[in-house]
Amino acid sequence: VDIRKIRARIGFVFQHFNLFKHLTALENVKIGPKVVKGLSDEEAEKIAVKALKAVHLEEDAFEKYPAELSGGQQQRVAIARALAMEPDIILFDEPTSALDPQLAGEVLDVMRELAKKKVTMLVVTHEIGFALNAADEVLFFYNGKIWERGEPRELLYNPKKEETKAFLRRIADLSL
Repeated sequence: VDIRKIRARIGFVFQHFNLFKHLTALENVKIGPKVVKGLSDEEAEKIAVKALKAVHLEEDAFEKYPAELSGGQQQRVAIARALAMEPDIILFDEPTSALDPQLAGEVLDVMRELAKKKVTMLVVTHEIGFALNAADEVLFFYNGKIWERGEPRELLYNPKKEETKAFLRRIADLSL
């Protein structure tokens, strides 16, 4: 198995963006198609522009560096970077944890759009409302193992295991 070929088909969106600070938003998105897929600069730019537009980044932000972007804009660039590689699946590690509620909402809106377009995503999140509305299946992990899994409404409203119930109560307490 060529692990590099497998990795090229998996997108990853990190908790803390992990954008290249010395590259603009556009350059951050087109670097993958150029380096990994071997596309020309022109081809990579077309893909990058399409991906940045798909995550609703304003065109005037394309030439800005990460430090000049809000956290929500940076996370949307990170999502665009993953999309530009046309992956089979995108893995998200707590994509909204570093964002304030308004910026988190912007990112979740983009992710909801991706879900509607049937983009396959595996999302680690504490955003229960998002999971309820966007997921096909929810898995609850406890002590590093899948503890409970099911259809979102069933698992979130009628969990079977006490650990799941306790977690959901705690999340509800924190939300109030």
